[in-house]
Amino acid sequence: MNRKTLLASGACAALLLMYPRTLWARAGSRVRPGDARWPSRSAWNALNRRIGGRLTPVAFPLGNLSTLNNPFYIGDQPGLTENLGWVDAWTSKPSVYAVTAQDAHDLAAAVDFAREHNLRLVVKGGGHSYQGTSNAPDSLLVWTRRMNGITLRDEAVTLGAGNVWLHAYDAVTTKAGRYVQGGGCTTVGVAGLVQSGGFGSFSKRYGTAASSLLEAQVVTADGAVRTANATTNPDLFWALKGGGGGTFGIVSSVTLRLHDLPEYFGAAIATIKAGSDDAYARLLRHFVAFYAERLFNSHWGESVTIRQSNTLAINLVCQGLDSAQIAAVWKPFFDWIARSPRDYRLQGQPFTGAVPARHWWDGAFWRKEAPQAVSFDPRPGHSNDWWWRGDGDQAGQVLYGYESLWLRASLLQDDGQTGLAKALFAASRQFTFMLHFNKGLAGAPADTLAAARNTATNPKVLDAFALAICADTEGPAYPGMPGHEPDVAAGRKSARAIDRCVNELRAVAPHGGSYVSESNYFEPDWQHSYWGSNYPRLAAIKKKYDPDGLFFVHNGVGSEDWSSDGFSKR
Repeated sequence: MNRKTLLASGACAALLLMYPRTLWARAGSRVRPGDARWPSRSAWNALNRRIGGRLTPVAFPLGNLSTLNNPFYIGDQPGLTENLGWVDAWTSKPSVYAVTAQDAHDLAAAVDFAREHNLRLVVKGGGHSYQGTSNAPDSLLVWTRRMNGITLRDEAVTLGAGNVWLHAYDAVTTKAGRYVQGGGCTTVGVAGLVQSGGFGSFSKRYGTAASSLLEAQVVTADGAVRTANATTNPDLFWALKGGGGGTFGIVSSVTLRLHDLPEYFGAAIATIKAGSDDAYARLLRHFVAFYAERLFNSHWGESVTIRQSNTLAINLVCQGLDSAQIAAVWKPFFDWIARSPRDYRLQGQPFTGAVPARHWWDGAFWRKEAPQAVSFDPRPGHSNDWWWRGDGDQAGQVLYGYESLWLRASLLQDDGQTGLAKALFAASRQFTFMLHFNKGLAGAPADTLAAARNTATNPKVLDAFALAICADTEGPAYPGMPGHEPDVAAGRKSARAIDRCVNELRAVAPHGGSYVSESNYFEPDWQHSYWGSNYPRLAAIKKKYDPDGLFFVHNGVGSEDWSSDGFSKR
């Protein structure tokens, strides 16, 4: 050891003796219960007084399976999350205390307390994060569910951060006859969806939720309550439009642009079973050509499922077309199927049709007209809360694996269709997957693309006709729940098959990018997958508004500076 090294090491030793160990720990890690610097009871009491007595210990009410099948019940519990974990990735764990916030001042109090005491801070609105970002053990939870005010104006709506999309649509569409771009799942939180980018069934026409953001009120890491819009804190405003939830501050409200409501929303639903592998390959090739010719426009969204069982399940929705127009669009496709009865069999009767758009999120309408399509919250006082039955499996689930990949629109050109269809067939040999056409914006109107371009979402979305999603889950399930333990071996097997499936698609869509809210927990290059060329700008904004990394989420902007649990600085 040379003299300079010896002197340096001696100086470090002297400093370690001079200052308490807890101060060094504070500089490099957050505190946990039992640590010397964990807040005292008097400190917690002072926080409780500051927020009007709304600080509570967090319970973990797993309850029985019937409650875990109810996403509204789950959302009403600060200690629960919509998904209960991911095999080999994370398991839902409650925080130590929760601030049940009612306004931005409560958020500021929680932020100040967490910063001053070096606590791990977690924010939960809808609690739908597949990545587990709305929960963490040994943390302080900021729970925004009670911040559910709605203010409707002629061209905009202001929504408190605790709103879910059903309540937004009820106010804007069912009652006021306007449209706001949000999520397709009724129980997803409004603020979280906007911050992640946010796709809905009709994004091919109206863009992302983020691209409709006009203004946000947000509490930043210094405890300041800030307004963010195109002229005030414009850099923060841009980052909130798709830069990831829980990363740049705690949003207390968002103001979103309203759109004219079309006369009709509609759907096309059918399931086709192919009699052989060759017939299935031809079906996929024909569907690709049909989509490119008849569906690649601003009318159509939602998904098709491409199954290992040589089955194509069509669950598409549309805006601005009546029942006759929808039937006319699909007639050539169903005629083609009918001409080959030995190769193809329809499973059930196909549906094409439309309803008045004002009824699309009207629970009373669906209860009367199509009760099989929806599920209602059975709890007293919640009779107007409902969810699409197809979304019900998400409640209480444990994920085995989840990957997404944007598919560029050039694959729909004549010289790309054959290669795309072959890749779809090859991927289906590995695992069942879906194409979500509303989660790729290619084919949208110019104004929709321009608005989305001015967000932090990966620019790959602008040139993508669809987002491919491959996933597998089990549920309800949780470690230690008798008879409902997650099947770890099955989960690992599915994860490997999902990876093989998406690799077949990557052969025709290399470096396609992935959607932050629906992606692989273990995404290797998440900075570029989620945000592409936007990441350096996002990282600079993170440093400006949160230089010490108070706000941490898994694979969020700046998270590379922290351990995987967000407690230790790297």
